[in-house]
Amino acid sequence: MDYIINGILQAGKLLLSGNEETFSAIFITLKISTLSISAALLMGLPAGFILGYYDFPGKGQIRSVVDTLLALPTVVVGIIAYAFLSRRGPLGDLNLLYTIPGVAIAQTVLVLPIVISLTATAIESLDARLRLTLITLGARGNQIVLTSLKEARFAITTAAVTAYGRAISEVGISMIIGGNIKWHTRTITTAVALETGKGEFALGIALGIVLLLIAFLVNGTLVFLKKRA
Repeated sequence: MDYIINGILQAGKLLLSGNEETFSAIFITLKISTLSISAALLMGLPAGFILGYYDFPGKGQIRSVVDTLLALPTVVVGIIAYAFLSRRGPLGDLNLLYTIPGVAIAQTVLVLPIVISLTATAIESLDARLRLTLITLGARGNQIVLTSLKEARFAITTAAVTAYGRAISEVGISMIIGGNIKWHTRTITTAVALETGKGEFALGIALGIVLLLIAFLVNGTLVFLKKRA
């Protein structure tokens, strides 16, 4: 038990002293996850609304595919993204491999099904009379979309929080696409895996504590918003 206690104490010192290596991984993680969740929301909210609001041929099959992708392993996404972004891949000329944008793109692919599926579920759970009421009141197009999203805002916020949690906690994509390059693409999770394997237990604990704090902060914000409403 002594090495665990010592590790926690040393982790506290690293965080309080502003250790550059520790905070580099933290800032890179926040940057990548923010980019990926922003892109996923921009694409996923409209797609989820269409999937949940309208009836069209093939809807059931599309929904099944999206729901299946919720369990997509991160290493599979990493391998597929690597095939596209490597120099021999179709997107190799963009030089996105081992870069923050490259990792963010791959993470977007990972979390996009979460946003689409949970948004569709949120829209489907709305009172069926809402649509008729909006149409009766003369609402059209964007007004119907925005009002429906507003009514389902807490479920959609939950989708965003769930997707964000998936982004900040994944390892496979960051390792394969980012390459775990120190000061450049090393994230919290890849740093924890590497440093713990090297015996740097204190740094691993410090980064693990930060990851937990981020998760608590995000979920705490969601609870606060629900209470305010």
